[in-house]
Amino acid sequence: MTTVLEVKGLRVSFRQDGRVIEAVKGVSFTVGKGETVALVGESGSGKSVTALSTVSLLPDSAAVDGSIRYLGSEMVGAAEPELRRVRGNDISFIFQEPMTSLNPLHTIERQLGESLALHQGLSGDAARARIVELLHKVGINDAESRLGAYPHQLSGGQRQRVMIAMALANGPELLVADEPTTALDVTIQAQILDLLADLKMREGLSMLFITHDLGIVRRIADRVCVMQGGEIVEQGPAAEIFANPQHPYTRKLLAAEPKGMPDPIATDAPEVVRTEHLRVWFPIQRGLLRKTVGHVKAVNDASLSVRAGETLGVVGESGSGKTTLALAILRLTQSEGPVVFMGRDLRGASGRDLRAVRRDMQVVFQDPFGSLSPRMTAEQIIAEGLGVHGVDPGRDRREMVAEIMAEVGLDPAWMGRYPHEFSGGQRQRIAIARAMILRPKLVVLDEPTSALDMTVQVQIVDLLRALQRKWGLAYIFISHDLRVVKALSHRVLVMKSGDVVEAGDSAAVFGAPENPYTRALMAAAFGGQVA
Repeated sequence: MTTVLEVKGLRVSFRQDGRVIEAVKGVSFTVGKGETVALVGESGSGKSVTALSTVSLLPDSAAVDGSIRYLGSEMVGAAEPELRRVRGNDISFIFQEPMTSLNPLHTIERQLGESLALHQGLSGDAARARIVELLHKVGINDAESRLGAYPHQLSGGQRQRVMIAMALANGPELLVADEPTTALDVTIQAQILDLLADLKMREGLSMLFITHDLGIVRRIADRVCVMQGGEIVEQGPAAEIFANPQHPYTRKLLAAEPKGMPDPIATDAPEVVRTEHLRVWFPIQRGLLRKTVGHVKAVNDASLSVRAGETLGVVGESGSGKTTLALAILRLTQSEGPVVFMGRDLRGASGRDLRAVRRDMQVVFQDPFGSLSPRMTAEQIIAEGLGVHGVDPGRDRREMVAEIMAEVGLDPAWMGRYPHEFSGGQRQRIAIARAMILRPKLVVLDEPTSALDMTVQVQIVDLLRALQRKWGLAYIFISHDLRVVKALSHRVLVMKSGDVVEAGDSAAVFGAPENPYTRALMAAAFGGQVA
């Protein structure tokens, strides 16, 4: 087998605040012709730094040592013209979040056309024909009508397909896919993985696939390199790694899957929240007089109830109405139909009346970095709600913050640190502490684990279970990760295009789903296995 990429003794370090931080420590591996090699490990293990090193895409503060050979040519220390020829031409990248990788101000045609003009000198009708061909190749239907679309006008799956089309535009030899499915729904994730496998076969591509999800690795990789702390601790054929892992860290990763079931609900548990035929329709207005010509039916006829100590899992693809349903329950968007919280219908409540119940209704968001102010310390972030709601004015706030930090597994000595000084899992614990310090009755968890490594996901699920057990919390848990939903939820609500297509006990929905859409979700999440 021809060796496309050969990495030997790669070391990468960064200068930061007068210190030298080693990110990659003597990594060696190869990628053969037509082979998929997966770099696996948690955040901070050095996966992405290793990949970016292949064509010198690291910042100036990085010092690179060792050897990286592409088809026999040395990339470390190569001249800039040589690197420009290889980048995007011979070695192409697909990144994790297509919305931030694509230019929001340029159409799809222009963005694909830039690469074709730069590397192949194509323009005009020839470029347009090639763009249409590429979009068809990655499975975008009616490609001609999509040329003038902007990124925000496409779904997450379509944007990722555009990124793949851009990567394929110049017929690369090696495709580097850096967490390309992390932000996608399970069904879209399955489609993208199938597409990549099909393209690899048809185009004869070699692939370096970076991920923290071992389920994806099992599905797509020929060989696996497991990284920890900047080193490869184990590598070999994928089948061997999964069947007989040798290193303790590999065994830990393979075991890192949310397991178990939530605690049973007390028979006399009171109802915390209930909705009846809840509806959220957004008007479509056109013309000079902004006449309403139709509605976007974001949520259509949703009825649910959640008791103290109970978790309701809400699942479905992006755009199914999950988050809009939660926002309506929290009274953060207008809706029709009763929302009864702690026995009180919140329709018509506003101002001071609504503020009085907000203390008991809290939310934890998906991105722990985006939802925390970078200018506030952990103490300020966690204590912010105490000031807003005037909670326990007689108690020392610093003492309350220390208490809740310890409860969510954070060292109270860290309360003076800023968000960037914490890991992703620690930031999510801060977000959970911010909600829990108010001792709410209901917590909405909107994709709280999707941005986290598998091992950290398990920790957060265990933490949420412990807090629910201690305080009798009601959770509405929104996620597209059905494995996490299964481990945490007593009941499940399945949404599609604003409609509730199935609802019931978690065991029943996962064990014997009735709706075809639910069955499709289960097949995508569990690979056709019985959930």
